[in-house]
Amino acid sequence: MPPELAARRERRPFTAHLVGQNIGLLLVFALLAAAVLLYCVFFWIRQQSLPGNFELTSTVNNTMPLAMAAIGQTIVVLTRGLDLSVGGIIDLTNALAAVQIQDNAGSMLAWTAVVLLVGAALGLVNGLLVGVGRLQPIVVTLATLSIFQGLAIRVLPQPGGAIPPSYTAALVDPNNPWALLYLGLCVLLWLAFRRSALGVAIFAIGNDEGAARANGIKVVQGKVIAYTLSGVFAAAGGLFLAATATAGDATSGNGFTLSSIVAVVLGGVNLFGGRGSAVGAIAGAFVTTMIVNILFFSEIDPLYQSFYEGLFLIIAVVVGAVLGRLLRRRR
Repeated sequence: MPPELAARRERRPFTAHLVGQNIGLLLVFALLAAAVLLYCVFFWIRQQSLPGNFELTSTVNNTMPLAMAAIGQTIVVLTRGLDLSVGGIIDLTNALAAVQIQDNAGSMLAWTAVVLLVGAALGLVNGLLVGVGRLQPIVVTLATLSIFQGLAIRVLPQPGGAIPPSYTAALVDPNNPWALLYLGLCVLLWLAFRRSALGVAIFAIGNDEGAARANGIKVVQGKVIAYTLSGVFAAAGGLFLAATATAGDATSGNGFTLSSIVAVVLGGVNLFGGRGSAVGAIAGAFVTTMIVNILFFSEIDPLYQSFYEGLFLIIAVVVGAVLGRLLRRRR
């Protein structure tokens, strides 16, 4: 390395180093800020006012299922895996919640625990097939997606059931964005996870599985736990979805598989593993929701909304990737 370049790197400020290490997070928050600004512009054009508490609450509540699914997907992606069964787990747990949860504290607590355990069990199945069976994650989770969706239809053949109002209020208060507290808790859990032995192992597996194994990391165990945690967070997404809709639908989670991957990519998580943050994935989930809100208030024909939603997401991903490369080169 030339002496001039070495000296320049030594003199590089700490803030520049910090920015370089968190490019993905900075980009997704910039995208989120731009999406919020654009949403406010369209909202003002249509309503002659700025969004208020109702709009904030609705946005947060509608994003919660996707944010939960994206957190779980992040953990799997960090191991160089992919969980396509997320939508099926949300389908099944959402259906279970709508059918079983009754309007009393004991039922709410007990069935919340049961639903999360069901999610963990389904994720464990994926993890054993991928980790112990050494099968391809895409093939395994695509197969279990169909199985979980079939089980969901069995539990709730048609939309119905009911979620008690008190349960809805506890998870997604329709009057205030208290669900942000759950996201704050998830961020704290992620920060603790990132610094734990398990978190270090997950990142090491994604960076170089062979090197991780050579350094004494239990690769199979790490993968099994990663998919199990993905199942738990997907089940949490199912609970939030049921609480938001106040009823169940065994097909309502189908769209969350791809949406969770989009949120992960927008959040700066490397699909080849080893780099990324669940915090970015949460922000990516909000970007996805804001795009839907922007399309609604821009009065685009609903028949074409899916087209424009996909187009905007591609643009956001491409812009983020280009800016990320430019910033890394400047480092």
